[in-house]
Amino acid sequence: MSDPAAGLLFSALADGNRRAIVERIADRGPATATGLARELSISRQGAAKHLSALAEAGILDAARSGREVRFGMVDGSLEAGSRWLERVGSQWDRRLAALKEHVDS
Repeated sequence: MSDPAAGLLFSALADGNRRAIVERIADRGPATATGLARELSISRQGAAKHLSALAEAGILDAARSGREVRFGMVDGSLEAGSRWLERVGSQWDRRLAALKEHVDS
């Protein structure tokens, strides 16, 4: 059975710029749309759209400090994807092990 949270997560991470944003924030902490746009060579509006999509998926959250909005990782936000990968990966591991056993015999 499909996990809706994993689907939302993978959909949000399907875009390469969004994955780069998540990697950047996971590595170095919260960032603004302006700072990310400069680092990733995309427009500020583009960065803001990606940040919004990631926030809607529950991966990032926004914190306003004066005029700045800083986006940071939501604790545990990638767990649904990790659980899905573990479940599907273990199914394939069992299938491949059975195939190897069959071929070896």
